[in-house]
Parts: sequence; C-alpha cells; structure tokens
Amino acid sequence: MGAIFGGGGGGGGGASSGTQVTIAREAPDVESRKLALYDQAATLAKTPVNIPAFQVAGPSALEQTGFQQAGTTGVGAGTTTAGIGSVLGAQQAAYGAPNISQFLNPYQQYVTNEIARQGQMAQNQLAAQAVNQGAFGGGREGIQQAELQRATQANIGQALASGYGQAVGAAQQQQSLQAQTGLQAGQMLGALGGQQQAMQQGDIQSLLQAGGIQRQLGQQALEASRQTSLARSYEPYQRLEFLKGIMTNLPTTQSAVTATTAPGTNPLAQAAGAGIGAYAAYNMARR
Repeated sequence: MGAIFGGGGGGGGGASSGTQVTIAREAPDVESRKLALYDQAATLAKTPVNIPAFQVAGPSALEQTGFQQAGTTGVGAGTTTAGIGSVLGAQQAAYGAPNISQFLNPYQQYVTNEIARQGQMAQNQLAAQAVNQGAFGGGREGIQQAELQRATQANIGQALASGYGQAVGAAQQQQSLQAQTGLQAGQMLGALGGQQQAMQQGDIQSLLQAGGIQRQLGQQALEASRQTSLARSYEPYQRLEFLKGIMTNLPTTQSAVTATTAPGTNPLAQAAGAGIGAYAAYNMARR
C-alpha cells in the first residue's frame, strides 16, 4: 500500500511538458525595405489614376471644302440649259419656213428692166421694119408684136423664177445648216454640262480622300498623345514593379527566433500527494 501511496504521491507531483516556438524572419534591413516598399504601393494605390479621355479628330480642312462643294448643287445646269435651248431652237429652225427674202438677188430688178428694155427695142425695130415695108399696123405686124411681147414676158418670168429658185435653195440650205448647228451645239453644251458635274464630283472625291488622310493623321496624333499620358500616369507603378523585381532577385538571409516555455508544477497535484503521504505515515505510526 505504501508503494502504491508513494507512487500516488509521486504521480501527483508530475510536471507538464514545455512548448518551443520558432519564427523565421527576413533580415531586419531587408524586411524594413520591403515594408517601406509596401507602404509606397499602398499609398500609390489610394491615389486615383488620371485616365485621359478618348478624343476624335474632326473633319480636316480639305474635307470641309469637299463638304461645301458637295452642298453646291446645279453645277453645269446653266450649260445644260443653254444646250436644251439650242436644241429647241434647232427644232424650230428645222420646221419653220425658210427666210427667202434675205437671199433674193438685189440686182434682180435690173435684170428684169434690162429684159424689158431689150424687148422694147425689138418691138421698135419690128415697127420700123413694118413701116419700111408699108405694112405698119397690119395683121402680120400685130402678130409679131404680140409674139415679141410674150417672149419678153417669158424671159422676165424665167429670170424671176431662176432668182427666186436660187434664193429658196440658199434659204433652205441656211435653214438646214442652222438646224444642224443648233442641234450639234445643244449636244455639245449638254455634254459639257455633264462634264462639269463629273469634274465637280471628281474634285469632291479627291478632297474627301486627301482630307480623310489628314484626319487619320490627326487621329493618330491624338491617340499617341493619349498613350503618352497613360504611360506617364502608370510610370510610378512601373517603378514600384521594378523595385519589387530587384528585391525578389536579391539574396536574402533569415533570422530565427525561438521561444521556449519551461514545465511548471501543478498545485493541486502537489497538495494531493502531500495528503496521501501524511495519511500513509500516520498508518505506519499506528502500527
């Protein structure tokens, strides 16, 4: 029993095991620099980044000129209208009556007078012959006089018809030429009006194409300026990333901190052991 109690007393006085904690840390200088870098990053992260707005290049000067020309309508309309008028005039000239009077021979009257004079002279000669022959006023003379007068009138009529026919031919020829000329002029004017419109369209296309290139260059300049502003805004972040890369690649050392907890005595266990020991001694003394 004594062994048991003694054992009990010894068990009551047993101690709990100690605790050992080891902490691995960077070298103090390296750790302080990393913490400083973290503080800088935290401060920078709180600052809003100035993001530049997108900009769009407006129409260039050449494009604006092209827009203005495109808004100008009726180019070539005057020429086309003149061509239409020329064609209408040609139609009127073709279907109208020729102006014969302007082509009549101004010397036609002299020709007529000369024929009449020659006829009168012939009649005088015929009368003189009749007198010489003693047949003046006779039937034969009358017939000859009438025949001579008819021939004179026929010559005058033929001369007038010939002159009038020439005038008609000249007037018709002029009328045909005038109609053809007016028609050709109208066609040419119409073609010129179309060419003027085509030239304007070509000019507008050239202005818009060249102006488009200018606008693209202006847009590229705006985009380059925006990218430059973005690069400047993010430059501090790049510097932090650069420092981070350096610190990551640097050789580092670690320090170990060990904390040990010593084993302690349980007061309850000590009291119980002492009581059991005293009880055992008391029993032994009584025996």
